[in-house]
Order: sequence, then structure tokens, then C-alpha cells
Amino acid sequence: MTIKAGEFDHLVRKLGLETKDTGDRHAWFLHEGKIITRTKRSHGKGDIPKHDKIRTQLKLDEEQFRKAVRCHLTREEYIEILRHKGLISPI
Repeated sequence: MTIKAGEFDHLVRKLGLETKDTGDRHAWFLHEGKIITRTKRSHGKGDIPKHDKIRTQLKLDEEQFRKAVRCHLTREEYIEILRHKGLISPI
């Protein structure tokens, strides 16, 4: 699966990740004041060749990542995935 820079940016907005532009575009998921996951991409506008690295940094399996890129994964569902993986404390 190949993703484009715009798809990455949409994913970042959809999941509510915080961002900062430096030499790269950094994004991180903040939950209750704590950084849970972080990733980055270059500022280019084309395909992102190493999307597997982004996928693993976001703690998603291939199916979850595809769902997220296709906008079928909500922020709440992402939080549940992270809870299931023990990265966020249960309610």
C-alpha cells in the first residue's frame, strides 16, 4: 500500500494528532497530557515510500492503517486500539 503526503496529512487531522513543521512534518498523539505515539514525514508532496514505519510508529497493524488512511477510523476507535495495546490506561 502506498500513501500520498496529502493522505498522511488528512490522517493526522482525522486522528487529532498535534503537528510541528521543522525539516520534516512531525506529528504526535497526545492523550490526557501525555504523548502516546509520534511519527513524521518529509515535506514532499508525492508518495510516502516508507509508510510501514509510519504505521508501526502509530501502533497500527496493516488493516487498521488501511482503515485509517481511508478515513474509516475515528479518533475514538484509535484510542480504543491504543487501550487494547496497553498504551492508554482503561477508563
